[in-house]
Amino acid sequence: MDKSELLDALRNMITDNKNELFDEVIEKRTRHLTIIIENMFQEQNASAVIRTADCLGLQDVHIIENNNKLKINPDISLGSSKWMSIHQYYKNENNTIDCIRQLKEQGYTIAATSPHKDDMLISELPVENKTALLFGTELTGLSQTAMNEADVYVKIPMFGFTESYNLSVSAGICMYDFIHRLKNSTVKWQLSESEKTDILYDWARKTIKRSDRVIENLLKDSK
Repeated sequence: MDKSELLDALRNMITDNKNELFDEVIEKRTRHLTIIIENMFQEQNASAVIRTADCLGLQDVHIIENNNKLKINPDISLGSSKWMSIHQYYKNENNTIDCIRQLKEQGYTIAATSPHKDDMLISELPVENKTALLFGTELTGLSQTAMNEADVYVKIPMFGFTESYNLSVSAGICMYDFIHRLKNSTVKWQLSESEKTDILYDWARKTIKRSDRVIENLLKDSK
């Protein structure tokens, strides 16, 4: 029994309403845009960023934990992290380099967000390339390593006295701008069929109680 057959069996155990929601959401999911959160310790901001990413259809969030272990606040994320692919980087000496270089190998352009660079506005960032938006901490921003490893730098227009937006607001503006332009373009941003199968399988597994035992029994019965 392959994963596709397992998925069909699992979905037969899920309500029609939940299956319809899965089918609706998966068609709007994308990996063309992803986000990286570097060394963020403010769980309120990070949880709000993840919730916004889910609402805008992003599937992946990459969390770099060099000095700070990030805890996602369920009251703010409202369970959004359950349906997303959360990738955490904490095992190596320099997790920032590890994360960024892995994404570059997957074809992503790394766009560092900083109000101190004059590269381009977020509205000028091309949507044709797979892109990872890189965000740092509220107080100190991105590390110098992250800035050095980035391919481009983006900022949001500001017209007031303060130097920067709240971090979660900044992330929300950047993600919305990119996704809005992406979905109004001719770029193929949708997931592949194999990606859809993998993600739906993960969602089904998280929905069914004791799913590991259920899957084990299905595999036994198929032999």
